[in-house]
Amino acid sequence: MQTVTTLEMLRNAVSGLRGGGGTIALVPTMGALHDGHLTLVREAKRRADHVAVSIFVNPTQFGEGEDLDAYPRQLAEDSAMLEAEGVDLLWAPTVEAMYPRGFASSISVDGVSSDFCGADRPGHFEGVATVVCKLFNQVLPDMALFGEKDWQQLAVIRRMARDLDLSRPLAEDILGIPTVREPDGLAMSSRNRYLSPQLRATAAALPNAMKLAIAEMEARGDAATSLATLERVLRESGFDSVDYAALADADSLQRLERTGDRPARLLVAARIGGTRLIDNMAVKAAD
Repeated sequence: MQTVTTLEMLRNAVSGLRGGGGTIALVPTMGALHDGHLTLVREAKRRADHVAVSIFVNPTQFGEGEDLDAYPRQLAEDSAMLEAEGVDLLWAPTVEAMYPRGFASSISVDGVSSDFCGADRPGHFEGVATVVCKLFNQVLPDMALFGEKDWQQLAVIRRMARDLDLSRPLAEDILGIPTVREPDGLAMSSRNRYLSPQLRATAAALPNAMKLAIAEMEARGDAATSLATLERVLRESGFDSVDYAALADADSLQRLERTGDRPARLLVAARIGGTRLIDNMAVKAAD
């Protein structure tokens, strides 16, 4: 595996991969890798001839008072994991390489970014869209893979690719891979390591409460009662607060009052012990 830290090194490395022929898949990450990330890598290897992974803790997607400084950084360990998976290229830029002096541009994606995490974390999705667009332009992958755990992020990135007419990758080649979960159902996340053993056990209430709410919504169609019950269950289980719990159209992310004939998602963000956990699950139309 080749590891590069400057844009010039990256361009040379990508040119080398292109010269050998075949397709390139990109898996963007912020490091602190777990099996959810490695699942993306394995799927990328299945779909493409070459796999590039980026590791960059992007400061522009963290707001004031968020966990930028505390976010886990373990490049040596991550690199060893990626090499063991047969990754071809690791792009690990510094902040200065990604945002050189004088950098003054940003990308705003309205609509899909305005609610949920976009409302709770002002500026977050501008940071995400900008850095992902830069990664796409730097690597020029034929496809990119993201986990479905952050469904809103996936929607924002796809919308950006469509609106800006990106060709590498095309919007339809931005692939969402199903969320990888722990045995108790909790979605794998780098932030799970912030939880004490007691809080980690309590956190399993999140996917369990979501499954119960989905069963109710799919049976009755109405969302309000099920969402109110979900929030109550989470608080009673030990969560400190619920930022949002909503039924939304899977594509537009418009809030829904009832299930319908279009794909929908249950989106939840909740806080426990100072850690903010997000999750989402598919909701089928009511009978």
